[in-house]
Amino acid sequence: MIKNYFINEIENAIENAIQYNKLGAMTEYEKGTLKVERPKNSDFGDYAVNVSSLARFARIAPPQIANAILEYINKDDNEYTVIGGFINFKAGKKILSNLVKEIFESKKNFGKPDKVDVEKIILEYVSANPTGPFHIGHGRWAAMGSVLANLLKFYGHDVYQEFYINDAGSQIQKLGNSLAIRIRQELGEDIDFPTDEVERKNYYPGDYLIPVAKKYLETHKGLPEDIQELCDFAKEYEEKVQRDLLDKFKVHFDNFYSELSLHKSGKVDECVNKLKASGKIYQKDGADWFKSSDYGDDQDRVIKKADGSNTYLTADIAYHIDKLERGFDRMINIWGADHHGYVARVKASIEALGYNPNKLEVLLGQLVNLVIDGNEVRMGKRKNMVTLEDLIDEVGVDATRFWMSMRNIDTTLDFDIELAKKSTDENPVFYVQYAHARACSILRNVVSEKINTESGEKTPAPMTEQELQELINSFAPEMVLPTIDTARQLILKLEEYKSVIKNSAETRQVYTICRYVQELASEFHSFYNANRVISDDKDMMKARIALVWSVKTVLHNALEDILAVSAPERM
Repeated sequence: MIKNYFINEIENAIENAIQYNKLGAMTEYEKGTLKVERPKNSDFGDYAVNVSSLARFARIAPPQIANAILEYINKDDNEYTVIGGFINFKAGKKILSNLVKEIFESKKNFGKPDKVDVEKIILEYVSANPTGPFHIGHGRWAAMGSVLANLLKFYGHDVYQEFYINDAGSQIQKLGNSLAIRIRQELGEDIDFPTDEVERKNYYPGDYLIPVAKKYLETHKGLPEDIQELCDFAKEYEEKVQRDLLDKFKVHFDNFYSELSLHKSGKVDECVNKLKASGKIYQKDGADWFKSSDYGDDQDRVIKKADGSNTYLTADIAYHIDKLERGFDRMINIWGADHHGYVARVKASIEALGYNPNKLEVLLGQLVNLVIDGNEVRMGKRKNMVTLEDLIDEVGVDATRFWMSMRNIDTTLDFDIELAKKSTDENPVFYVQYAHARACSILRNVVSEKINTESGEKTPAPMTEQELQELINSFAPEMVLPTIDTARQLILKLEEYKSVIKNSAETRQVYTICRYVQELASEFHSFYNANRVISDDKDMMKARIALVWSVKTVLHNALEDILAVSAPERM
């Protein structure tokens, strides 16, 4: 990365300046203490380093320090200036040209780091109850989780995506009872869900169970004797609905892990017994309590109620231990912000059972406010709801995925449906896709002959398809002529993709990818508006075509491979 090159030059120059006693009283220097930043005024340079922190060692003024360091910098064709205690750096043609050459050579792998400490990661997200359609909150976790998986894979990690099916609780019984009422309605009975608020919570009265009831009656004459048959039928139906929608939404899990199977395997009881054997369980008021406060939780937690039933925590303990026993180096979970207090108790259980609790990372996120015609729409399974499928049908997969991913996970997202449908620069996904389509259009035009509408005469194409392909296959760095600011800024923005990938992967943030492609699109539109790409100056045309192809490549990589949003060639 350019800023790494810059800081290395500064650090080497400091060591040389010390060696020749040019930095006052300073006798040694620890690398990594100076930070690279972007100057507020781009006229000063591409990057800057403030060396004022060295004044307490050198015992001379910061401008003297900066000028002393400048003497020992290998400038090549780069530009260095000193302003106060700042050393400013502007990349020369060689660095900029080589950057474009790197894109041509790397293509789909541009931005991928050379060396990574590869981890085997299990990424768990969505994990909704199989009791109804996904709401738009699930859609945010689905989009962000799948983008994070793509990002971590591209970065070099071994990523396994898992959906934990919460199918062992009372909600499945509730689902079966709700389906029974819908079936009776289909059979002509005058029956409805309870109106009492308390009683109504024992059912799912949403209309989405009506087609389930119709489907059941296609092969059955009436209600079964055992309600469990309805529970199983409804669960299987809703699981298929969920999986089909995930496929449509470009979200692909390696495994759907059933909580019920975890109980049947005996792993839940096995974990509880291990905790008991190690003295981490005690009884109080007839319930079994886990000493989670010994491991940083704010209080102890019940894992088995007085009636003998398990709490949600009990199965979650076993599930996370099962992940570790399957050999994963790291567990990353995406949970809603309402699970904030749950993190400490799960980590406590991992540590109590002899594992490293730091192997678990939990990303806590805010939900989504759906805005329709300026009004917020609330959701819930106990009334008619706006589902993820409704949203996708309204604005499309691309817009839904991009919008769901474009804000920091800990920030509430206002999803404006009308704006997401607009084909204008105000809509971020359209803006980025249009930049890619524009780049493709330029590349098509450069190999297309023109026909004069009045005379009917043909004008030869500026470049043959073979010449364009030769340019792409054997790009020469000397072709790049960044003679104006728009070209220069575009190349610098392309280079930034490498640091965005690195920082996004290491911080587990995906909104930064969305922000980057918007910024790259903006720089490209500025470049296009300021430059005539296709011209009679063949060398300049080739140089600018090289930049256009580079932009197309990076946008395509970020959209298609990381965000899983289409990169259209025509719009």
